[in-house]
Amino acid sequence: MTDGVTVVGGGLAGSEAAFQLAERGHQVVLAEMRPVRGTAAHQTDRLAELVCSNTFKSTEVTNAHGLLKAEMRVLGCLILEGADAARVPAGSALAVDRDQFSAFVDARVRAHPRIRVVTEEVTTLPSLGIVATGPLTSDALAEAIRARVGGEALAFYDAIAPILAVESIDESIAFRAARWDKETMAEAADEGGAYLNCPMDKAEYEAFIDALTAADQFTAHEFDAVPYFEGCMPVEEMARRGRDTLRFGPMKPVGLRDPRTGKRPWAVVQLRREDRAGRMWNLVGFQTRMRIPEQQRVIRMIPGLAGAEFLRFGSIHRNSYLNAPRYLAPHLALREAPTTLFAGQLTGVEGYTESTATGLLAAINLDRLLHGHEPVVPPPTTMLGALYRYLWEADPAHFQPMNANFGLLEELVDPPRDKSVKRERYAERALRDLETWRQAEGITPRPM
Repeated sequence: MTDGVTVVGGGLAGSEAAFQLAERGHQVVLAEMRPVRGTAAHQTDRLAELVCSNTFKSTEVTNAHGLLKAEMRVLGCLILEGADAARVPAGSALAVDRDQFSAFVDARVRAHPRIRVVTEEVTTLPSLGIVATGPLTSDALAEAIRARVGGEALAFYDAIAPILAVESIDESIAFRAARWDKETMAEAADEGGAYLNCPMDKAEYEAFIDALTAADQFTAHEFDAVPYFEGCMPVEEMARRGRDTLRFGPMKPVGLRDPRTGKRPWAVVQLRREDRAGRMWNLVGFQTRMRIPEQQRVIRMIPGLAGAEFLRFGSIHRNSYLNAPRYLAPHLALREAPTTLFAGQLTGVEGYTESTATGLLAAINLDRLLHGHEPVVPPPTTMLGALYRYLWEADPAHFQPMNANFGLLEELVDPPRDKSVKRERYAERALRDLETWRQAEGITPRPM
């Protein structure tokens, strides 16, 4: 139907997008720079190579990642078909033999009669296509993106703090208030307060610093081994600079009084609202390299966070991603060029499943645009739709990558108190609404 649809990047999102477009009748050029130009992370020249974990996480629909996968299966996802074919025992998790997995996807994509795979580094943005180059986007293409949108289009490091579910924060201890600092007060001026504060006395602070400085950390890949920017400094590194560094930094109590005591705490951990509904809260200044069990153990030492439910864990690693809410349209295309779409981690999603999902939806939307239809996004009652909503509704001043989690979903009417029942209701509604949306928009999935 078309000649010259280009997909840039042969990772999970790019492979999915190319295959979906070809299945819808389009001639596709899939450009992958490996092995002409390699990266410090990849080991092969195959498409869809997994460079980190070998798991796509849970298959249970009462898990956010499992629900997203269930939605992707409704839309006929190739990557999940490959994961099923290469699956290894891992309980309810979808873990794969990484070599078998990439071999499956590589063979299916290269064998498609409407896909031509070219080995070259793309240095300009396609006027008709999808850019899915991932966190290791080449310098030349990154420069082309910056030149196109202007300003600081790309961030090159993830400095991610944990995000917690609001219902897991004990508000009999945590209190809503902003510091006297005028800039912070302006940020917190919205109704309901943009900050929750967890107060510590001296003994609690000292114990917290001891735990933080002794916590086990992730060891970086070689391509992650970069000097820290001051703005990306891990909280545990700040603590090692001196026992009072945090108390005079992100944990400074100046301008805050604990309403239970009427006094200024010794230190305060602040949480900033992450979404408009106030269901997700970000630990301000708590970007971290602690391993996940350590994050759970140490952060639950903070008063008010003993029962913390983590919607996203913190991390710091080399990455490149667009400030999507500032520069992209709701269907993740350049605002002035709707047929130049972006997908994968470059858009600000985190994780294999999330990256693949954006490639799938990008292909659906590019196909719609080429048929003269408007692009579409699933409703925010679905995990895929809620993830997209976050990408274009997040505050551009504080935008950071996001993974699938239940905090993104539109809240249930009269939600049950039981968490497991609540997640079952989320899943039932999401799959029902996705099917209704699919039929209403005339989207025909490829058979799996």
